[in-house]
Amino acid sequence: MFLTISTTGDHGRPATDLGFLLHKHPERAQTFSTSHGTAHVFYPEASAERCTAALLLEVDPVALVRRGKGKGRGGAPDAALAQYVNDRPYAASSLLSVAMSAVFKSALNGVCRALPERAQAPMPLRIEVPALPARGGAELVRKLFGPLGWTGVDAVAVPLDEQFPEWGDSRYVRLVLEGELRLADALRQLYVLLPVLDDAKHYWVAPDEVDKLLRAGEGWLAAHPEQKLITSRYLSRRWGLTRQAMQQLELVRLAESDDLDVDSIDNAVDETTDTEEKPVPLAEQRRAAILDALRAAGASRVLDLGCGQGQLVQALLKDVGFTEIVGVDVSVRALTIASRRLKLDRMGERQAARVTLRQGSLTYTDKRLKGYDAAVLSEVVEHLDLPRLPALEYAVFGSARPRTVLVTTPNVEYNVRWETLPAGHVRHGDHRFEWTRAEFRDWAREVAQRHGYGVDFVPVGTDDPEVGPPTQMAVFTMIPADGAGQPHRNETKKQNTQRNRNEAAEQNGERTEKETNAA
Repeated sequence: MFLTISTTGDHGRPATDLGFLLHKHPERAQTFSTSHGTAHVFYPEASAERCTAALLLEVDPVALVRRGKGKGRGGAPDAALAQYVNDRPYAASSLLSVAMSAVFKSALNGVCRALPERAQAPMPLRIEVPALPARGGAELVRKLFGPLGWTGVDAVAVPLDEQFPEWGDSRYVRLVLEGELRLADALRQLYVLLPVLDDAKHYWVAPDEVDKLLRAGEGWLAAHPEQKLITSRYLSRRWGLTRQAMQQLELVRLAESDDLDVDSIDNAVDETTDTEEKPVPLAEQRRAAILDALRAAGASRVLDLGCGQGQLVQALLKDVGFTEIVGVDVSVRALTIASRRLKLDRMGERQAARVTLRQGSLTYTDKRLKGYDAAVLSEVVEHLDLPRLPALEYAVFGSARPRTVLVTTPNVEYNVRWETLPAGHVRHGDHRFEWTRAEFRDWAREVAQRHGYGVDFVPVGTDDPEVGPPTQMAVFTMIPADGAGQPHRNETKKQNTQRNRNEAAEQNGERTEKETNAA
């Protein structure tokens, strides 16, 4: 994907001021990591008379498909045509909008400490987009950009094949915009209208997209004759969000017509009363799900394995039903921070007797961890190298053997919903891996079978119909034998012995017992 921004000037107001406004030096080529590829900013020309800044976005289509699990860009009609051969690396779309917001963030906000007056003043601009998908054709492009102050809107349809003109035009246009506008206004218009013309987005449209639209559309969207079409397409035709945005834009229009502030019109609610339902952070939802599962299991003595800075221990202490809480972590620094968070040095004697912080490695057996009702491994397993997982498994399920074990871990399929997460990246720099729902369930079921546990799976966070919840939780419950409260150790031992026999038979080219019975 390619976009150029050009301006002209003289020695009094050199065109190279564009470098200050974009916060990118004309003498350097710079590279930036974006959510779905690599962005390059460079200047093909830079003189006092004329300066051009170019934004080149290299999209990794394979990573895009893997993140989207083949779902395409927000349900675009042509997404199912081919997963790996498509227009995404070449045609301007919401991918380029996101790259612009990341690379030219200060310019979009109209901020320039070096030349504040220049940033607030109109300047001669020429913007070129060689390949712009336009569902509605060149005429729609002119309808969208024409009312925004551009003196020239040149949208030329790209033919399907120049050698065969009878085939007609493609849905792509070559766009050239010319006029005198503030750079921030021009960038905001492109940020909104690129995905509107493409009529698709590569990421999930969440409620916060309304705020993004209103911020980028400030000063021009409320009075735009195609406001409804722009709002609907930008929000991927999610009618609830579209209606919310239209209501806000109507308030802005009324305020501008009466030369008033929006707040002075929309004053039906006392500002001192917070009636807005704020989204609950995922970390809080995760802790709430863990607490609910522990209470349902009737646990009172709980191990927080890999307790980190003590957030879960702190939440457990607030419930008097948890009579003994042990936080274990290999990091002394993390335990020190947890101690400060919990204020152990100032805690009352009765409360302090309920909590213990202990250094220890989760991949080694520890006799002190035996006999507890429940153990929690919250966002822990993904921080271990895969070859170390069997050691963790035995230390927890084979040696400590609490009645209930809770394991939470990220669902890598949900990563496509994080707009700012670069393609192919995990959510945290220390994550050694992240599992799909199927991979996590396979691992959990194998662990449960080997050690005499049953396992259930609980979604944590919004359970997206396509990619599942952001966090997945497995609830392991020890299987009693004949109601005596002891696990089926003999049955587990029998399963392990049979599995070893089958593996040996396979190595020798013999039939396994199951294959023999089937024959």
